[in-house]
Amino acid sequence: MVKFDIKRSMTPSDIAEVTELLSAVERADGQRPLNDHLWIDLSHGARAGFAGLTAWQSGINHPIAYCQVSRGNDSWAIDLVVDPRNRNEFAELGLSLLREATQIIASEGGGHVHWWVSRQTTTHTDLAMQIGLRPERNILQMRVDLPLTQLVIEQTKTISTQEFRVGTDEENWIKVNNRAFANHPEQGGWTSEILKLREAEPWFNPNGFLMHYSERPIDNQLAGFCWTKIDTATKPVLGEIYVIAVDPLHHGQGLGRALTVAGLNYLARRGMTTGMLFVDKGNLAAIKMYGNIGFSTHHEEQAFVGEIASSAK
Repeated sequence: MVKFDIKRSMTPSDIAEVTELLSAVERADGQRPLNDHLWIDLSHGARAGFAGLTAWQSGINHPIAYCQVSRGNDSWAIDLVVDPRNRNEFAELGLSLLREATQIIASEGGGHVHWWVSRQTTTHTDLAMQIGLRPERNILQMRVDLPLTQLVIEQTKTISTQEFRVGTDEENWIKVNNRAFANHPEQGGWTSEILKLREAEPWFNPNGFLMHYSERPIDNQLAGFCWTKIDTATKPVLGEIYVIAVDPLHHGQGLGRALTVAGLNYLARRGMTTGMLFVDKGNLAAIKMYGNIGFSTHHEEQAFVGEIASSAK
């Protein structure tokens, strides 16, 4: 018999149980489940708009499935993981948890919902359709060997960068980020609170948060940035281009490639042998640029999206 537990606030014990399940999924799939936004919400355990849903089987002292709801900037995020030993029950467990998740979203006013799936199957598609979501966006995870070839470096414009200054650069960075990602459902609409949560993460390192100014920093004209991430909690450890953007006012100057190469060079100096980034499959210009640097597609992820009607009174 399976029972479901819904919590709007997670205790340290609850978080540890879910983290153990997520670790088992990562060992089986070779990829860490949940994106950063969801991980941060889980680790804090009680932020507004959060819900953790677990499935428990009689006689087993750990959850066999987990579904999370997290309110984002412009969209609700949901994710679903099932213990590798219970994958034969994925459809049944998944549908029950996802239905509960959408009811929570509806009770809090509804709105846009997205569910990112790595290595999509027909089961994922069927589940999404049953809760009113449709396939819409695709992103590619691309990887490149490090260090970069000398030819790539020679063919790339050299630019100056400086490290992100915690306590000084936040407001300036948020303005440029939100202009660059004005129509992006996940990366747009950042606030100082969101950025401070990232700064508090154990992987955050301002040395790898590279800022490029069009003139002198004193002029405060941030033209673009490359924020890198080394997360030793993942296996294998990858050097990630976490967020990269050029202010729309400075497009057409070759800064995208220059910032990418600057970030990858930093990661190589830190001992990383593989660089990684995510890019929207529809962003053909960026994909071409990354390919010219040496990136190739490792795998593709699918987003199911939809609108959940409000049930709030």
